Parts: sequence; C-alpha cells; structure tokens
Amino acid sequence: MDGKKLEYKGEEALKELENLTKNGDEIQQNILKEILTRNGETEYLNKYMKGSKDISEFKRRVPVITYNAIRPYIQRIAKGEESSLITGHPITEMLSSSGTSAGEPKLMPSIAEDLDRRTFLYNLIMPIMNRYVPGLEEGKAMFLNFVKAEMSTPCGLPARTVLTSYYKSKHFKCRSRDPYNDFTSPDQAILCNNSDQSMYCQLLAGLISRQQVLRLGAVFASAFLRTISFLEGNWLNLCKDIRTGHLDPTIITDSECRSAMATILSQDPQLADEIEQICSRSSWKGIVCELWPRAKYVEAVVTGSMAQYIPSLEYYTDGKLPLVCTMYASSECYFGVNMKPLCAPGEVSFTMLPNMGYFEFIPLGEKGTLFMDVDEDEDVPNSRLVDLVHVRLGCYYELVVTTFSGLNRYRIGDVLQVTGFHNKTPQFRFICRRNVVLSIDNDKTNEEDLHKSITVAKKLLEPYNALLVEYTSYADTSSVPGHYVIYWEIKLIENKVAPLDADLLQECCITIEEELDYIYRRCRAHDKSIGPLEIRVVRLGTFESLMDLSIEQGGSINQYKTPRCIKSNVALKLLDANVKARCFSPRDPTWIP
Repeated sequence: MDGKKLEYKGEEALKELENLTKNGDEIQQNILKEILTRNGETEYLNKYMKGSKDISEFKRRVPVITYNAIRPYIQRIAKGEESSLITGHPITEMLSSSGTSAGEPKLMPSIAEDLDRRTFLYNLIMPIMNRYVPGLEEGKAMFLNFVKAEMSTPCGLPARTVLTSYYKSKHFKCRSRDPYNDFTSPDQAILCNNSDQSMYCQLLAGLISRQQVLRLGAVFASAFLRTISFLEGNWLNLCKDIRTGHLDPTIITDSECRSAMATILSQDPQLADEIEQICSRSSWKGIVCELWPRAKYVEAVVTGSMAQYIPSLEYYTDGKLPLVCTMYASSECYFGVNMKPLCAPGEVSFTMLPNMGYFEFIPLGEKGTLFMDVDEDEDVPNSRLVDLVHVRLGCYYELVVTTFSGLNRYRIGDVLQVTGFHNKTPQFRFICRRNVVLSIDNDKTNEEDLHKSITVAKKLLEPYNALLVEYTSYADTSSVPGHYVIYWEIKLIENKVAPLDADLLQECCITIEEELDYIYRRCRAHDKSIGPLEIRVVRLGTFESLMDLSIEQGGSINQYKTPRCIKSNVALKLLDANVKARCFSPRDPTWIP
C-alpha cells in the first residue's frame, strides 16, 4: 500500500474515501490483478492456475474454501516451511481469530503491509466522526483496549490476536500525536498482559481525566460493560489511589504500569470525593454520564451478537449517549467503515473499502429473503459468486475474500445484507455469523433468529424492573427428543434478587418458541422431534466467570464475545453449576401447515 495514504487525515482522508468508492470496480480488478502477480507462483495457486495470472482463469479454476482447506498450508508454514506456499511475501506473524478449528484457534497468515491497510482504515474513523460530532479535538478519548500475551508457532512466528498485533506495532506505538488520538490510557497500561491490572490502570487514568473525556469506548460492547462491572467492584480502591496519590502495590504489581501511572496520578482528595459520591449511589443508571459528564458518545461494536448489550449500555448511559459502531473488520481482513456513525444500532451499515482485499459474495436466498441454502462445508460453484459492485440492494450474501497474505476465495462466514450504495460501492448490514446455530432435527436456528426471539421474550421482564444481563444457548441431546436450553442471567435494576416466578419464566419460554422459525415450530408441534424449550436462570456473575474461563484457556479479553451457542463441556459444567432456577415451555408453539 502507498505509504502516503497512511498519512491521510481530515479532508484528505475523506477525499481518498470518495475516490475509492467512486471507482470500486476498477480498484477491485486492480487489487486482484496485483494479488495474482505477487502470489501467482505460490504452491497453492499454482495447483489450480498452472502458472497463469489471468483473472478469468482465477475465477474459473480456484475453488471457494473454508479454513479446513487452507489449514494444512498454514500448519506447514507454522512449522517452518516457506511463506511461498501461499503468498509471495514473507509471513511475519499468525493472527489467531475468535473462531476455532479442531478445537484450536484458527491461525490467519499476515504480512507486513497488512498493518498498513489496517492503519489506513483507522485513519478514516475520526474524519468521518468529525463530520457529525465537531470539537472532538478539544478533549480526550477513554478507550479501553487490551492485549493478549502472544504465543509462538513451532518455527518462532508470533501467534497473536489482530489487535495485539496492532497495539504492539510501530504503527500504534510510534503514531504521530495529534488532538484526535489523545487517549487517557497510557500505552504501558494497554500493553500490560495482565487484563485486571490493565483494566484497573485504564479506568484510573480515565477517572483522573473525567472532565476532559469526550469519547468513551472499547472494541466490543461486552468489553465496555465488563469494565463497568469491574468498576463496581473496585471503585473504593480507585478512589483511595486518587485520594492518596499512590497506587496500591498489592493491586498493581506490573512495573511499567506503575511507572506510567506515576506520571499522571497525584493526590486529589476532591476528585476522590466526587467519584465516591457518584459510585456510592444505590442505582447506577446513567452512571457513565455522571462520571464522564462531557462524553459525547460510546464507541463499540453493537451489531450481530453484540446487540444483546444495547439495553445494558442504554441503562448505564441513561440513553443519553449515542452508541457508535465505526468499522467492520476481522482477523482475516479489514472490510469497511460506517459512513453514518450516529445512526441507531439497528441501522448500522458498513461501506466496503475496495482497496482492502478482493471481495466476492455467495448469494443466500432470493428476492430479499434470507435462506441459509448453502451449508458451511458445502462446495460452492465458482459461477455462483458475485463481484463487489454487482450485489443487489436488499439481498443477502456470505462474504468471500482473497488477500495478499495468502487467503484465496476464503469464506469468512459472515452473512451480510445490502442496504445501499455510497457512490458505486455497496453498503452492508451485518446479519450474523452463519456457523452459530442451534439444531436438534431439521431445524437450523441462526444467531439472528435466536437474538430476535429473546429480544421479544425479555420484554416480559420489564414490568418487574428486571434486566436480561446476558444469554447463551445449548442444544441438549442427552435425552430424546432433544431440546433447546437457554441460559439467562437476570438482574433487577435496583440490585435486588431477580424474580424467579415460575409462571413468568414459562411464559418467556413459550414466547421464544413462538418467535422461532416455521421449521422449528413444525418440529416441536407436529413432528414432536424437539422437546419443550428450557430456560435455566444462572446466578449473577456467571457470564463473567464464563469470560474468565475463556481467557484462562488462551482467549483474548479484547476479542471475547459471549458464545451464543455453547459447545464446550467445561463451559457447560460452569453454567450448570450456577443454575438457580429452570422452567420449560408449558405448551407447543403455534404451527399452521
């Protein structure tokens, strides 16, 4: 990527964005041509292309794949074979994604210039935001960012998350200082491998600068809420540190964190009193706005499964702060930006950036109706794929990418819907990850359908002043017929014990079932191949324990998303050990042939 483009900021960045979206088709063709020129001699492409670097031959011969097809090549490189197996560039690191294969994190190849592409996209965010929220240069941003201790492949390549890669790169650590990237968190706190100490220091730094903070956020909504929960358990210690001007050495042992915090922490009894008065209230509704009174928005991913957290975010902000979702990205590739960042979470769409990689799409369903008519491991005819600029408004697609780092026609697994176009480049709404499903018989319940049904059912809790904090699910086939199990963590808004009235929970069960699709209801009511849906209510804090379990097993707090379908026996044992109530649907759901 042209190094000059990394320097684009402000109006220059917006002009480049306009240029990209006006010439999407031409840029996409050039990207693919360049990928084939660079990677055409690799073992993988040679197997299909026989030395050709022609675009039409690529589209005719190179198959659409899932991770299982590329995994043997990645394993060979991880063990020391040449990068030329899949790419014409040296692979500098492996990026561990949030998905798994054969019980292990998927490893995605990454080359040096991938960091340039990610930085280019990051540099677009603030110029877009500044169009809608002026004056952001007059204050600070309190973004909660975290790294995960990296591993190494057998040959010594770093294996780490995409965000850890970025935070440890010169692109982040040597970034030019300007008013738009004035963060409250010291780099040393962000780079601390101990997530609790990192969170403590970042919260402390944000509280010290509470009157200067104009932007709040984390990568995912779940991480932001995890921080609020952490604050609930640690505000007394944080106030003590501010009051005395010294970090508690029993809490923060990391020497670099202590050194960095020493430069910003000073004795301030008045500030400690202010924070103590706010945090000691009986209700934490709107506490985010009380602690950071000048904040203009909260930035976090609130699409897909993260939409579950919107009510909690609105509770802690009292609905006064917009929830901003700025970008669409993954470990495999960065994709696009939200051109209307102040839109409602349910209306978020991302404009694809045609210079990030080569994008193709598998149509799902017809005439604006979503059908998961292509299974995850099903062979997809090459003729079925659609180019970026030829997708149709309102239609659903699964995203397929080809990258400089060696992924060729790789199925990301994301289901998207075309919502419009910016100039000549399409905009997409994220629907779901296609591989997150519950299935007992012929039924296939995806993440979006599950979320929609639970969104309707949880409204039944509102008259009781209760909040559904978190949920996940499990297809229980230990008995015949099998049935869906939904784990709920419920909290009363005023910190009381959540209601466990059996009639209420039974009504929630049947409400979920009534909202599930035709096939599910037929299996339940007619075929009797699925048993009554069950809700298991777990103790408060159980889902935090589930996150802790993931982190203990090598997951990243920065990338953690509550799995909407549990497949790990260890995780199931944790959930079941904390069940305090359970109820089943009292009747069959409605089904009309």
